[in-house]
Amino acid sequence: MIRKSLRMGFIAALATAAFVPSLASAQALDLSRYTLTASFALPGTASESSAITWNWDSDTLFVVGDEGEYITEVSRTGTVIGSMRLTGFDDTEALTYVGNGQFVIGEERIQDVYRLTYQAGTTVARNSLASVSLGGTVGNVGLEGISYDRRDGSFVTVKEKSPQAVRAGGIDFGTGTHTLADLFSPALGVSDLSDVQVLSGFAGTGFADNLLIYSQESQRLLEVTRGGQIVSTFDFTFISGIAEGVTIAGDGTIFITDESPYVYVLSAPPVPEPETYALMLAGLCAVGFIARRRA
Repeated sequence: MIRKSLRMGFIAALATAAFVPSLASAQALDLSRYTLTASFALPGTASESSAITWNWDSDTLFVVGDEGEYITEVSRTGTVIGSMRLTGFDDTEALTYVGNGQFVIGEERIQDVYRLTYQAGTTVARNSLASVSLGGTVGNVGLEGISYDRRDGSFVTVKEKSPQAVRAGGIDFGTGTHTLADLFSPALGVSDLSDVQVLSGFAGTGFADNLLIYSQESQRLLEVTRGGQIVSTFDFTFISGIAEGVTIAGDGTIFITDESPYVYVLSAPPVPEPETYALMLAGLCAVGFIARRRA
């Protein structure tokens, strides 16, 4: 009887432990949970796709190619919805949605960003848009990614290399100024930084300060704290060697685009809320108690 009781209690304890999240997983999106679940081709207007962003108002995706000819809207499964022609752009590598139909688009070499209002079927010229310079003109190693933080209206940007840089702060299109400053000195073990995505728009809360950073040359997606610590990774080596842009939807689905042009969809089981864990723990404890009573 005693042995049976102990055995039942031990099984209940193991089951409980299996459902209790570790501190690390509670504070991370945890890319190890993700798998490639779908992919789809982009239209010709997204040729050499280099940046992608999720529009939370329409739950659709917007992509831009590095030749700066169009910004294109597609559904989350790849259905083309529309596009807007761009003129005067040369090297568009950064794109983020900021709400109310507006986007911020960035040029890599001159490291300037522009605010535009998307209107399908129309054309917009670069010199007609409000802009802010984020740095001097460099070679093909400049501004690669930008992401808008809905919590406070700030931005996070990444510079590709020579040197790599991760910066955060405000961008004021009214005055043409910014307050971007280095978040940390990158030592992420990757050859370049191709894009960045804040996690504050995701449903979880424990990791809202974390960032997704993609490296095209190293073919890796990183989850990084704002102090520069890598907390999880996803290896893209056997999926694409020319991927550059990353975004995440509100339900946690990750979209990565490459120059082919293609979009790859990464999905993971939902992370239960703390209240759910509490109910599971209470239920398992009750099961263990009943098992011991019966023993």
